[in-house]
Amino acid sequence: MKFKPLHDRVLVRRVETDEKTAGGIIIPDTAQEKPMQGEVLAVGSGARNETGQLVPLDVKTGDRVLFAKWGGTEVKIDGEELLIMKESDILGIVSGSTAKKKAA
Repeated sequence: MKFKPLHDRVLVRRVETDEKTAGGIIIPDTAQEKPMQGEVLAVGSGARNETGQLVPLDVKTGDRVLFAKWGGTEVKIDGEELLIMKESDILGIVSGSTAKKKAA
């Protein structure tokens, strides 16, 4: 895939959630909510401030992020559903054991 977001936009792939609750109940696809976590696939060069200087983004490729439930624009690139969102739609970067546990 060759896609580079412009300015302060970020390309994100949603991270799939578990299909079972902690109690072992299996949740059907129709009842599952879309995950609010994702992996950053590509980032733009950054936004410009009032003086015209380029301000780089705080997120980078490979970061696991938490974003607003309805944030971003859904697009399909190479048959894969992805999100393009502004950096301001990202609530934070998930780090530590939680991110590794979700990836496993």
